[in-house]
Amino acid sequence: MEFERPIVELEKKISDMKDFSVGESIELGGEIASMEKKLTKLREEIYSNLTRWQVVQLARHPKRPYTLDYIQRISNDFIELHGDRYFGDDKAMIGGLGSIDGQPVMFVGQQKGRDTKQKLIRNFGMAHPEGYRKALRLFYLAQKFDIPIVIMIDTPGAFPGIGAEERGQAEAIARNIREMSRIKVPIVVVIIGEGASGGALGIGVGDRVLMLQYAWYSVISPEGCAAILWRSAAKGAEAAEALKPAAGDLGPLGIIDKVIEEPPSGAQSDPDKAAETVKREIMAALEELKQLPVDQLLAERLQKYRRMGVYGE
Repeated sequence: MEFERPIVELEKKISDMKDFSVGESIELGGEIASMEKKLTKLREEIYSNLTRWQVVQLARHPKRPYTLDYIQRISNDFIELHGDRYFGDDKAMIGGLGSIDGQPVMFVGQQKGRDTKQKLIRNFGMAHPEGYRKALRLFYLAQKFDIPIVIMIDTPGAFPGIGAEERGQAEAIARNIREMSRIKVPIVVVIIGEGASGGALGIGVGDRVLMLQYAWYSVISPEGCAAILWRSAAKGAEAAEALKPAAGDLGPLGIIDKVIEEPPSGAQSDPDKAAETVKREIMAALEELKQLPVDQLLAERLQKYRRMGVYGE
């Protein structure tokens, strides 16, 4: 990221100094310690003053952990399930059974790819209707066996292609929203990266909605908003300020329930630590929700979404 350039440059200087110290057998411990202290302070200054547009960029960091990265770190027995039983298997939407510290859960989430081949296979994390129908099939399966659901959101939006529209993209998302409001098991949603539009909301209805510190969640991407309002995607930074998609913006509005703190430089700097924190917050939420009778669980879920938003007459 452009705003990370001063950090990268200082890290390189420290690395070069360490190599020089070893290669020339010169003691530079004091100087290196001083620079590392300066690096820590620089990181704190930069990441504590990110603009909303910079948060959006950080959520798209190519090394940021994706859904499967988190699942593999918090569950050692994950079994992926495939297909919607209607059309096919959407690789942009993954799901399956696993457990967290002995607690069985149904995992569902969008999955992006790392290299070009994987990005194409995963369709950049943009699900087709069959992806949302696969997710719904897994929600019903979890309900049948009384297994809590853990959802991880990371998508730039549902796929807007002609084929997706022909197969009922809007209907699939709308049905998921309706059905998720009455699934009779606890649902914990974690926004781990990008949370854009109906593509996110199609698997985003839950009893607890958690959001990573440097993720974003909005009705539309900043570029999409800019293209509509200013006729130019280049105005993305201004759109981000208007949309207020950052975690700190959404808590006071009741759209999310809790912000999950990330490692100082973002989840990509320490995926193991990020996953451990996410695991802890998921388990805390599940322990709380498991105590609620089904009728109360569903009533509180419905009220949670009815309370959102402000209007005037």
